[in-house]
Amino acid sequence: MHMTELIMKKRDGGEHDQAEIDFLVQGISDNSIPDYQLAAWTMAVYFRGMTKEETRRFTMAMAQSGKMMDLSSLPGPKADKHSTGGVGDKATPLVMALVAAAGIAVAKMSGRGLGHTGGTIDKFESIPGFRSTLATDEFMEQLRRIGAVVAGQSSDLARADKRLYALRDVTGTLASIPLIASSVMSKKIAAGADTIVLDVKCGSGAFMRDLESARELALSMVDIGRGLRRRVTAVISNMDEPLGWAVGNSLEMTEAIDILKGGGPGDVRELSLVLAEQILIMAGRKPQAARKELEALLDNGTALRKFEEMVAAQGGKIKLDVEGYNLPAATHTIDVLAAETGWVKRVDALKVGQLSMELGAGRQRLGDEIDASVGVVLQRKIGDRVESGERIAVIHARRGEDRTLRSSELLAAFEFTDYPVVPPPLVLDIIS
Repeated sequence: MHMTELIMKKRDGGEHDQAEIDFLVQGISDNSIPDYQLAAWTMAVYFRGMTKEETRRFTMAMAQSGKMMDLSSLPGPKADKHSTGGVGDKATPLVMALVAAAGIAVAKMSGRGLGHTGGTIDKFESIPGFRSTLATDEFMEQLRRIGAVVAGQSSDLARADKRLYALRDVTGTLASIPLIASSVMSKKIAAGADTIVLDVKCGSGAFMRDLESARELALSMVDIGRGLRRRVTAVISNMDEPLGWAVGNSLEMTEAIDILKGGGPGDVRELSLVLAEQILIMAGRKPQAARKELEALLDNGTALRKFEEMVAAQGGKIKLDVEGYNLPAATHTIDVLAAETGWVKRVDALKVGQLSMELGAGRQRLGDEIDASVGVVLQRKIGDRVESGERIAVIHARRGEDRTLRSSELLAAFEFTDYPVVPPPLVLDIIS
């Protein structure tokens, strides 16, 4: 079998059989297929796509290219949650606490943030002492004992995906739906969960900018999971403005704890309940009963106690009785004031995320160091009335210089109007 033949077959719209898929993934894993040929193949896929069955085959082969977690020794469903990446998205710790408190094991392997989108592991590691590097036996023991564990994604998990993603990043082929879907789902399959909820972000701060593309990606991932005998539901959520108020690692973790304590912003609470509800429904709960159960677990403090238990098991030290919960705090704050009177029409999630990254909360390259304390806290969002000179956001920074520049950068994310504005819906679609 020759790679040139596979490139031409895909170029001409053909479908790869299992032997060809195995050859491809093996060549990606062991570097026997050179970058220039792999780049040509990814471009052919970008234009020609893949069939449903072909995408399933490719996903499973990618999953099997590295270590496969076996969670079958644990009774009952084993759940996982994945977000396609957004700004201010701190739903994962809430979903994990809620689902584990409801008696369903949650095994989460997650990556770090890159670009303007935050990473779950970075948020957890903003907690002093928190360990995200766990051996397999330690991961499994905590999952059995507590019912919830989050760890950094092993480089051995879906090993072929790491090389393929890096190549797609520099060849203009990141936006290929079958390659995105197989990248996400190969890691989910390899991580061992049989019940998976996907939060597919849609809007200015998301990878999928429009609902049609987000729905196409969601359908593809659900189809892959179904074809590989996993229970999968995709929730398409709005990312035209940041989720919640806080953007930045410790700021977002503080907000998540606020919600577990009964406060915090309503949109984060609602999305977390929707995502957790879908897991419970897939696990066999009745929809209305699932929602009531989760609300009770949140309101009576059971989910908070489960979160504390998980964090403590991984070495994290939070203090619920002090302001800021013992999380890192920035040394400087900069108020951003409204330049006009009116209603907030838009808060561009991409601009807010990019500013937070530039402050040090995110990475431009994978190896960059981050500052857990910095970021942005919004105080007005779409639909809110503001007066000229009113504070609409606070920048948390490690340096006090460039106050005017930073304020103007964040102010540029806001758009105002003279007329009242109805906030957009949070959940745009659910595909199950």
